[in-house]
Amino acid sequence: MIGHETFLLDAVRTPFGKLRGGLSHVRTDDLGAVPIRELLARHPGLDPATIEDVIYGNTNGAGEENRNVARMAALLAGLPVTVPGATVNRLCASGSEALVQASRAVAVGDARLMIAGGVEGMSRAPYVLPKPDEALPRRMELHQTTVGWRMVNPAFPDEWTMSLGASAQAVAQARGIGRDEQDAYAARSHQRVHAAYEAGHHDGFVVPLEGVERDESLRPGSTTETLGALRPAFTAEGAVTAGNSSPINDGALATLIGTVEVADELGIEPIARIVGSRTVALSPELFAVAPVPAIQQLLEREGLGFDDIDLWEINEAFAAMVLSVLHDLPQIDRDKVNVNGGAIAIGHPLGASAPRVVVDLARELARRGGGLGVAAACIGVGQGTAVLIEVPRG
Repeated sequence: MIGHETFLLDAVRTPFGKLRGGLSHVRTDDLGAVPIRELLARHPGLDPATIEDVIYGNTNGAGEENRNVARMAALLAGLPVTVPGATVNRLCASGSEALVQASRAVAVGDARLMIAGGVEGMSRAPYVLPKPDEALPRRMELHQTTVGWRMVNPAFPDEWTMSLGASAQAVAQARGIGRDEQDAYAARSHQRVHAAYEAGHHDGFVVPLEGVERDESLRPGSTTETLGALRPAFTAEGAVTAGNSSPINDGALATLIGTVEVADELGIEPIARIVGSRTVALSPELFAVAPVPAIQQLLEREGLGFDDIDLWEINEAFAAMVLSVLHDLPQIDRDKVNVNGGAIAIGHPLGASAPRVVVDLARELARRGGGLGVAAACIGVGQGTAVLIEVPRG
């Protein structure tokens, strides 16, 4: 049985906690269990034994999530021991990769109902010591595993392994995108996320946890002026700062992915249909614009033009990165991009970020009466991804 349509049936996430914030004392595997448990609670008619697999995105894998966090989260959430789990790592797109892989399994008839999502506990990422080459080493180097490169292979050229912020900055600078434009975009993100929360757009999707009700990195008072007072974060004279970059966060998200027949059996109105996806790669230092060919190739494959897309979500790793993508794709109407803000304000817990982009897009399309949407993300080491979804009009 090949060619089943696949649907995003339901989704839930934790608030995204800030570094050393309100969720930092929650083990990463426990954090991953939270949205799975919530999905089960809101669908009492769902027999957990009918869930055929759990796929989670996770980027770190070095701490409490080191032993296949999808499987551990499933067990901690109370799923039967007969429900398997797999963890995937595509860095910042790990969680959307999980959604795509679950969708493919349903599409080819390997499953009828899956859980897919992602988790990252960046506050709890451990320090690591590599195994020494010598029997009695005189010096051992401690590496952080929170974000970015560590234990770099000396065979890689230096430009491949520069920090993500420095790479995004270089890409933006080459396009004439300066500090003022980046700070204005970051302020827009905070203001729009705050407005979305005030309007109730996240009700029923973001579930309070440990006394945290909203994303902790959100700063509603951010303005171009306040952001302009921050010092450069990556180079002495650079335009990329902590304020116009996504922060370091803790969070988890889970979705139900299945067929329309399963939705009917459970009495669920699907959120969106997962139409297709495309992931591409460029030279590692160009990761910030890798979503450009991903979007272009996805639209070409689906026989669509830019004007056919009603809304866009582009994960805000850096304002410099989003603005560089929009510079290279002037066909995108900027008023249709990240209409409720993005990761600069919401946060970027790596494994949970890209599925959040997909779900936010689907929920906003539904509020507007349906249509087509593209959710895109840049990925470290030179990759980019884009996912096409459809919410029926009506």
